[in-house]
Amino acid sequence: MTEPESTDVTPLKSPARGRRRLRWYHTVAILVGVFLLVFGGGSLLALKLVADHYEGMVDRENILEGVPTPEEPAEGEKKPPLHFLILGIDSRDTDSLPGLNDTGSRSDAIMIAHISSDRKRALIVSIPRDSYVDVPAGGIWGGGKNKINAAMSFGGANLAAKTVYNLTKIPLDGAVVVNFAGIQTMVEAVGGVRVCIPYTVYSSFSDKVWEKGCHDLDPAEAEEFVRQRKGTPGGDLGRIKNQQHVIKGLLQKIKQGGMLTDPGKLNDLLTTAARAVRVDENMKLTSLALELRHIDIDNVKFATTPIIGTMQTPAGSSIQLDMEGVEELFTALREDRAEEWLAAHPQPEVASL
Repeated sequence: MTEPESTDVTPLKSPARGRRRLRWYHTVAILVGVFLLVFGGGSLLALKLVADHYEGMVDRENILEGVPTPEEPAEGEKKPPLHFLILGIDSRDTDSLPGLNDTGSRSDAIMIAHISSDRKRALIVSIPRDSYVDVPAGGIWGGGKNKINAAMSFGGANLAAKTVYNLTKIPLDGAVVVNFAGIQTMVEAVGGVRVCIPYTVYSSFSDKVWEKGCHDLDPAEAEEFVRQRKGTPGGDLGRIKNQQHVIKGLLQKIKQGGMLTDPGKLNDLLTTAARAVRVDENMKLTSLALELRHIDIDNVKFATTPIIGTMQTPAGSSIQLDMEGVEELFTALREDRAEEWLAAHPQPEVASL
């Protein structure tokens, strides 16, 4: 089958240009806040705070309108796994989130959070932002092939969610769009992070080099580290790994620093998270936090969708996904076989500290 030529990369009208350069560290830090809001970290204090205060602070929109969602299991049936879409936004206005169908902001962090049916394990799957996929018609886009992160720019969070479903065929239990405002406070609250990397990273912005091994990063260093693409093995795929290492480091720091039982510190973290996210209108954070409270941070694993390599497309240099591998991965998630898939497809370790 031939690909449509006119709709591959040309939108029906041009989105706004001149967006600010993405600050990857901001995305990473706020994702940690999302995990706290949704998972609860096993803390009864966190559950109470979410129930009493933060449930009402979070902005809501019908992000998943027209996107398949799971059916409720029949009485007595085993609980199905849960799946959440997480979109990190490169927004020009860091004080607010783009609206549901607002165009112009690309999703530069795209993740599926898989929660096992026993609610004890999580697998966070990153989809490379330059993946060349089918983007359905919506917003200012006529439909066709493009980079997956363009869906948000063309049709807002709703088109991004439809595009991810189109690729994964996973019904979504919820969706979260994250912004970057107020992150410095959260970073300072955790007191920096430790990352342990199996490769060397060279900064493109300074003479900084992070040799293979463990490094204690302050907020500025962590931001610089996570933004590295050219100086990281694997380019943008390597940057995803940097992102995963910092997420794990932040989660570990929160756990080990006693923040989940310290009212003041937890309030700062949850307030920052609540003000910087928009969730699907049907997500009930309190009930989710209660249900997922037994997930231990050590049981949060990371993976990246299988790829073949890079290729030139009308949209520019893009990532060619291994579609057989992609289907195998997301079928395993739908069928609650994430551990089986991980055993057959070992991922680069994101070290526990």
